[in-house]
Amino acid sequence: MERSRLPGAVRALIFDMDGVVIDSNDLHAEAWRLYLSQHNLPADGMMERMHGKRNDEIVRDLFGSQLSDQEVFNHGASKEELYRQMMKPQLGRRLVRGVRDFLERHKAELLGLASNAEPANVDFVLDEAGLRKYFRVVVHGHEVKHPKPDPEIYLRVAKFLGVPPRDCVVFEDSAAGIEAAKAAGARVVAVRTTAASLPETDFTIRDFADPELDPWLRALPGSRGDG
Repeated sequence: MERSRLPGAVRALIFDMDGVVIDSNDLHAEAWRLYLSQHNLPADGMMERMHGKRNDEIVRDLFGSQLSDQEVFNHGASKEELYRQMMKPQLGRRLVRGVRDFLERHKAELLGLASNAEPANVDFVLDEAGLRKYFRVVVHGHEVKHPKPDPEIYLRVAKFLGVPPRDCVVFEDSAAGIEAAKAAGARVVAVRTTAASLPETDFTIRDFADPELDPWLRALPGSRGDG
């Protein structure tokens, strides 16, 4: 397959993971429901309560703010182990449509991953699906002090890639992630893998098989910092 080149206006592509690289949000919600049932806790509105958030935020929301850091970690780790057991037999078919081909077309470019996910989940997806080779930089939720919607994770990935955020395009599926990418100064593409209500972005796709995505990238004007 012939590789398409990014225009000078776009120097890096940065991806969220859950809901962007892998269509996993419904399975995360189901894993939370199963885990909470083991503790006799309700799981109402689980998708909304977890979407775009880091595990420590979710655990404290579900179990209470009085938990110690170790208790928060233990609950999060147990739930994520359950999630990986559920995901492993279906990982291949859970990749967002077209994402592998898109990464392959752009493999010579600067690609980064910026995910609120637990490091074990990031490693699981990248290694089990054979995607790690595409990303020059990978930053997970434990490597930043402030999770999305704070822009820290996107600023960090852009810095490690050696590219100003204004010359990056970020792919996101959550309101918190879109807010973080915008605050960092990047262009943002919304990936509509869920029915969540999302803020306005520069472009919207259902998945990476969208025939308009590469033409849109090639047509981008010079970075907004160029005047």
